[in-house]
Amino acid sequence: MSNQEIKDKLFERMKRYCEIDTTSDPESKTYPSTDSQKKLAKLLLSELKKMGVKNCFIDKYSYVIAKIERNCDDNEKIAFIAHMDTAPSYSGKNVKPKIHKNYRGGKIVIGRSPDGKEIYLDEKNCPQLKDHIGNDIVTASGNSLLGADDKAGLSILMTFAQYLINHPEIKHPDIRLLFTPDEEIGKGVDKLDLKELDADFGYTLDGDLKGNIENETFNADSVSIEVFGKSVHPGTAKNQMANSVRILSEIISSWPANMLPETTEGYDGFIMFDEIKGDISYAKASGIVREHSLKKLKYMEELLHKIIEEKEKQYPIANIKYEFKEQYRNMKEIIDKHPEVMRRLIKAVKDAGLEPEIKPVRGGTDGSRLSFMGLPTPNIFTGGYNYHGPYEWISLDSMEKAFEVVLNIARQKSEVRGQKSDK
Repeated sequence: MSNQEIKDKLFERMKRYCEIDTTSDPESKTYPSTDSQKKLAKLLLSELKKMGVKNCFIDKYSYVIAKIERNCDDNEKIAFIAHMDTAPSYSGKNVKPKIHKNYRGGKIVIGRSPDGKEIYLDEKNCPQLKDHIGNDIVTASGNSLLGADDKAGLSILMTFAQYLINHPEIKHPDIRLLFTPDEEIGKGVDKLDLKELDADFGYTLDGDLKGNIENETFNADSVSIEVFGKSVHPGTAKNQMANSVRILSEIISSWPANMLPETTEGYDGFIMFDEIKGDISYAKASGIVREHSLKKLKYMEELLHKIIEEKEKQYPIANIKYEFKEQYRNMKEIIDKHPEVMRRLIKAVKDAGLEPEIKPVRGGTDGSRLSFMGLPTPNIFTGGYNYHGPYEWISLDSMEKAFEVVLNIARQKSEVRGQKSDK
């Protein structure tokens, strides 16, 4: 297939997958957290079978696993992973992907907001676009996220599987494909049976801009704060009322402005409160704590503890409870013990004609948990940006390059062995 044919296949698949609403639900008690993810899992399984993958299945937790057997003497087992859900931070309903072909700079009109305002991208509000002149850019249509995080990863891996089936002359080791639910809510591998996957190492297709590869993530905890107040008539409230909403708001507003996601970058950590609900007698906030350094993560949690202590003294009538829960840890600790996994990835990116940029993930991937479970798993770009909102976009040209990187990884060692045997 030509590059254009691969791009066409990538868009065709991504469009089909994005049109299925697979928003995950952090409040759900089921696994996966939403039934719509099961719908996408069944579609992926059907397509795998139609393309000729003989060993593929969905387990009882909706993990899709496909095994493409080796056709050479390379006995490695490589897993490639993408997730099926989209983030609950913005609507995933009625997604309508559209292509803006051959971007020439200037404004890309995505659509209009519910109040009629134009939603658009340009090189002022998204400077990264300037590096994608001439690319085919895909966006949603204004009132939803796109879902390229991570349906681009799904599309790349499904196209890769089809390519291997159609080209048996390409020598490769055992290939494992894993499609997970609920990654966006930190539960992507909660129920995974690694023995069933049966891989030596892996790569997630869950990154951003072309050439970016990632071998470290945040250390991540969740945080919840509950304020149990006292509701009385406002006319007789002096020294009697404890307004939970006000107390909780003061705790949140006391958090330093230089430790928020909107004021940090690179290796900077933050706490973000993403939900508040309540009334005078009871209020609750939930959020996330993120830091690449575990020591600094604990420092931030201690700082929040001190803020809460001050409010407890200021409002003795109220009862304040809070809790931190571990979500995942920085995978660099594990990946550094397996340097060959990164060496292979770096070479694959260079062989695709790109200069790899190794950077930390300002977030997490399934690879974080998988690495600590015993499967070292760095992250590969897919070519998108501005995930989790209406300004999300992805370059089809970058997706095609990610496809090439995956193909290079699969056949890399086999090619080296073939060259040696020819001498």
